[in-house]
Amino acid sequence: MRGIDLTKGSLGKHIKRIAIPSSVGFLFMTLFNVVDTIYTGFISTEAVAGISLSFPIFFILISLGTGFSTGLTALISHSIGAKKPQKGWEYAYDAFKINLLIILITTILGVKITPHIFRLMNASGAAYDYGVTYIVVILYGSFFFIINAFLRGILAAEGDTSSYRDFLIIGFFTNIFLDYLFTIIFKWGTFGVAFATVVIQVFGSVYLVYKLKNSKLMKYFSVDVFKKEEKLYLEILKQGIPSSLNMMTIALGTFVINYFVTRHGGSQAMAAYGMAMRVEQLMLLPTIGINIAVLTIVGQNFGALNFERIHKVYTKSLAYGIFIMTFAMFIIFPFARYFMYIFSREKHVVEYGVQYLRIESFTFNTYVFLNVALAVLQGLKKPGFSLVIGIYRQFALPVIVFYLFADVMGLGVRGVWYGILVINWSAVLITLRYLKVQLAKVEEGMYKS
Repeated sequence: MRGIDLTKGSLGKHIKRIAIPSSVGFLFMTLFNVVDTIYTGFISTEAVAGISLSFPIFFILISLGTGFSTGLTALISHSIGAKKPQKGWEYAYDAFKINLLIILITTILGVKITPHIFRLMNASGAAYDYGVTYIVVILYGSFFFIINAFLRGILAAEGDTSSYRDFLIIGFFTNIFLDYLFTIIFKWGTFGVAFATVVIQVFGSVYLVYKLKNSKLMKYFSVDVFKKEEKLYLEILKQGIPSSLNMMTIALGTFVINYFVTRHGGSQAMAAYGMAMRVEQLMLLPTIGINIAVLTIVGQNFGALNFERIHKVYTKSLAYGIFIMTFAMFIIFPFARYFMYIFSREKHVVEYGVQYLRIESFTFNTYVFLNVALAVLQGLKKPGFSLVIGIYRQFALPVIVFYLFADVMGLGVRGVWYGILVINWSAVLITLRYLKVQLAKVEEGMYKS
């Protein structure tokens, strides 16, 4: 078990060892998207708006892979903590079969309904054409996106986030070349941007399989996994479905945001929102790394019935995250305009983006509270609440609050930005209360054990 045991040793070191490579990896994933946005900007503002409109559909694809990936991480890390790594491989095998079914459904259904979804978001003209072209190519490459998330989930369960980081770094630099080749030299438009992304995901699948084959966890693999009669589908679905649906609510929420932003600000506001989100994602990267660290460490310690370490990793991770995100606020607020200049010099686009970034900087710490709390719950095999709070935060309340702020109060696009701020902080209060109750129940159950 040496090298993958997170039930012993310094929690601070474990968090850093997992979170830093993960955050660096997602930094390059975000920079990957920034490069896509920059090259798309060379095509036209309508092309940027089209890709921004395609984000909810793309995010549904990512949420399917990531949701089951985090669920798989929780199950395998629990098996490792309970000193039953062979069972972790049984989870992996059944999860792989579930992923194949998801890929089939995603590709066929996604390609068919994409044009209708764009029309529901008021997309038209060149933005519609660019957006549909981009996302259809991505959907045809869905196999590689979902399989890469699956492989990442297995590696993360043993605390290996470096392999996925390395893939993302290599992918970033490759993307600079391929985007230039396909959009500037070949002039393939948004088709070229999407095709470059799929090519890089193919490379990622090969690389991650190689890393898994040579991982420490691999020594516990046995061909008996394929012969087991016990089916673990129900446990996998119980962990994966709420996580995936929670992430899908983010896509649903983006549909709602896109609707109100396009309605009140048109394609310029929509383009600004897409650009500003890239900047925001950069600032929020540490919360993603901390989230993965908390999930893995809590999973292993829950398997080992070590409540004290679960509580400590929760409080220590919150402290790290709040410190980092408060620092990020002091970067974004005064320099928002300069960040927007990276993407555009169009006056109205920049102004919409500056508005968004300055208001949303006050939501940064909400993502720390929400991500850490939901990661703890997932590690404790209690992922259901994530879906409840996701629906509340991404759909139920936004429909009401955005309409109230943007339409009734006449704040327009600015009302959407204020709405996100209010909704996020209310979700934090609800989530922290729920987590407190669940931690008390888990502690009581462990002591009885």
